[in-house]
Amino acid sequence: MPEIIFNGPEGRLEGRYFHNKVENAPVVLLLHPHPQGGGTMNNKVVYSLYNTFTQRGFSALRFNFRGVGRSQGCFDNGQGELADAAAAIDWVQSHNADAAGCWIAGFSFGAWIGMQLLMRRPEIEGFISVAPPANLYDFSFLAPCPADGLIVHGDADDLVPIDAVKALATKLSAQRDITVRHALVPGANHFFQEKLADLSRIVGAYVDEARKASAEVREAS
Repeated sequence: MPEIIFNGPEGRLEGRYFHNKVENAPVVLLLHPHPQGGGTMNNKVVYSLYNTFTQRGFSALRFNFRGVGRSQGCFDNGQGELADAAAAIDWVQSHNADAAGCWIAGFSFGAWIGMQLLMRRPEIEGFISVAPPANLYDFSFLAPCPADGLIVHGDADDLVPIDAVKALATKLSAQRDITVRHALVPGANHFFQEKLADLSRIVGAYVDEARKASAEVREAS
């Protein structure tokens, strides 16, 4: 997983990138939790997601938002971080012009940023949103949600109440032609301590199923 440096809106951004050598491999961008809470691209949940996708044939990029690690700039309350994510997806797409699909995956604060990016980039065909902080941030911009996806949450999360995430998932699932699944990980806290294997299993099964369905649609057309 070579280290990369690419240009962002406020200077260089630091990342780790895995390039799948299979022709037209799909791509995924992974977004880390809150920078002011110690979130980095090396967060265990983000790293687990990274491995889950690369094991399934994706080219994958995880990176540090501005002001984290070797990334330049200062925390910008989400607006600048969204611009960073847009620069990151531009970078990964420029190196995978013929990718057979584009996904976004984020954890906590990164899930909030990822869902905003989803609204701005119609090429994103699927998302994974882990412990989205629906009690702390406004997700009403998802009107409507433009792509199918999976929301995963721990039932022992003491930072984001189950009811807040369930309400978000229910609202998104009610939209026509969009399927948003909601999975609970028993015994998992906000950081999925000792439950990363369960998280990986749930996410992996969803990605496998979604990719199979996408391939069948392509073949039928």
